[in-house]
Amino acid sequence: MTPRLIVSDLDGTLLGRDHRLHADTIDVLRTLVGQGHHLVLASGRHYADMRVFRDQLNVPIHLISSNGAYTHDPEDQLLDAHHVAPQQAAALIRLPRPDSVRLSLYLDDAWYIDAESPSHLKMHAATGFVYQVVPPDQMPTEGIGKILYGGAPEELIKIETLIRESCDDSLHVTYSTSDSLEIMAGGVNKGVALSALLKRISIAPEDCLAFGDNLNDVEMLSLVGEPHFMINSHPEMAGRLSVARQIGHHGEAAVAVLLRERFGL
Repeated sequence: MTPRLIVSDLDGTLLGRDHRLHADTIDVLRTLVGQGHHLVLASGRHYADMRVFRDQLNVPIHLISSNGAYTHDPEDQLLDAHHVAPQQAAALIRLPRPDSVRLSLYLDDAWYIDAESPSHLKMHAATGFVYQVVPPDQMPTEGIGKILYGGAPEELIKIETLIRESCDDSLHVTYSTSDSLEIMAGGVNKGVALSALLKRISIAPEDCLAFGDNLNDVEMLSLVGEPHFMINSHPEMAGRLSVARQIGHHGEAAVAVLLRERFGL
């Protein structure tokens, strides 16, 4: 069998409702790597946050983090990094927003947030990745891979509109969940990062299986030969992906179920 590359998003896709890896998912992925297949995790999460899942799987895995801003190889070597331009970062940090909307920065080695946020901590409880509270007027403008606004969807839509009106194509704007608006440098997304990685390791896109659940996965799923999206996906996913296959719920380890079927495990 031709070796395949399997690339998956984490939250809402590979991880369960508790934001942890299911035991069956661990078993399937380890088995496939043992058979000679390749594994990539591609997430909006910070690299330090994702590394915990790679270490738990304990197999060679490339990591695409911060929605494609960073790519690391299995030995922790940084392969690619793309930062938001400092003047754009400064403008986004100053952008007016309601008090209920949290502003976060993903730097190369840290996560800054403008105020305490228990909901953010809960999502990352399984990995121990924690933020540092930094007032906006003290936030840096250099070395930022991703800027996030977290809050009610109706508030985020207003912020998204302001950003899109002013940035043309110089920023990439997307959502990882309905309450997380995420901004990277222009041309930075999971699909572009995966394409660059495939060239580096000499694997064709048609030899890839990909799994995702939200708008920040669209470019990645559009690139590969076998795209899949979850039944719990953002409602626009089916319309944006003409040939992708819908599979089960992330809470029921649907990626593992599909992979067992696909590879006859």
